[in-house]
Amino acid sequence: MKYPKPLKPGSKIAITAFSSGVATSCHQRLDIVLKNLKDLGFEVIEGQCLRKDIKHVSASKQLRAQELMRFLCDDTIDAIMPPWGGELAMDILPLLDYEYLKSVKPKWIMGFSDVSTVLTTLTTKLNWSTVHATNLMQLHPDEAELLTSNTLAHLKLKDDDNFEQQSSQFYQIKNDSFSQNPNVTLNLTEPTQWKILGDKDTTQFNGRLIGGCFDTISNIIGTEYFDFDAFHHNYIDDGVILYIENAEMSPTAFMRALLSLKFKGVFNKVNGLLIGRNAVITNNGKEISAFEALSNALNDLNIPVIYDADIGHLPPNMTLFNGAIAEVHFDSKKEIYKLKQKLI
Repeated sequence: MKYPKPLKPGSKIAITAFSSGVATSCHQRLDIVLKNLKDLGFEVIEGQCLRKDIKHVSASKQLRAQELMRFLCDDTIDAIMPPWGGELAMDILPLLDYEYLKSVKPKWIMGFSDVSTVLTTLTTKLNWSTVHATNLMQLHPDEAELLTSNTLAHLKLKDDDNFEQQSSQFYQIKNDSFSQNPNVTLNLTEPTQWKILGDKDTTQFNGRLIGGCFDTISNIIGTEYFDFDAFHHNYIDDGVILYIENAEMSPTAFMRALLSLKFKGVFNKVNGLLIGRNAVITNNGKEISAFEALSNALNDLNIPVIYDADIGHLPPNMTLFNGAIAEVHFDSKKEIYKLKQKLI
């Protein structure tokens, strides 16, 4: 696994929206988080595909792909940070020159939601470690929540370093928008409790991390842009931990997507499954619940399945290095929920 060099004061960070851009109403928030990067000592380069958002994208797929390629191929750049995710990062995947990218210096690329569409592709095609973590727009200088505020510190790690993250204490269901309140920080109101599918109280498993937003990666897994079988084969001695999170799929759509991976044999090739908090909440009694979807699809698996973890659209988010060796510890009796990672 190839890890980019650690970030440090003076490192150059390029900002480009290869999915949704930032509309004018959120420019004040964008300026705040960009100033924060500069105050931390980083050199910030703004791309052209950033401060517009028309029909879910910052620019045409050609322009978004060209700008991302330009930043990826510029070896003076150390990291690329989209402002947030979106809907259509998938359409730039065929436009990137992966053969050429094999010859350039790896860069940190960070974010979640639709950002993970590109992260998984770069990790599985190029063997680069990428970072599923808090989006840039959430990195307000006044944010006190530890999983969020420590995000950039993890990008200062180097090969062979290791670190541990504990679960959050509380998570957010809803908050002000960035357009309503440019200085909003996380509204942590709900107690965090990781859970395990089945009747176990404890489990521990390890393997190399890979995954992301299930809404998007479920559409590319098994294709050349997320060749899960090849990733598994490359690291068969280490094993794989797959992590996913649901942003917008209804419970029935979520269940279908889980069954699709099951039918493809994906779950037969992982040491454990880590599932983030489900962002779609249904209480009308007319549909199956997200838990029922999960249980109906996966209750017969012979691997540990942890859900409601700190991953996804109900923040905070752990910082997960795609390709890193991870060890998950779960003990519901002692309320121990933690994840260790080693960058090897």
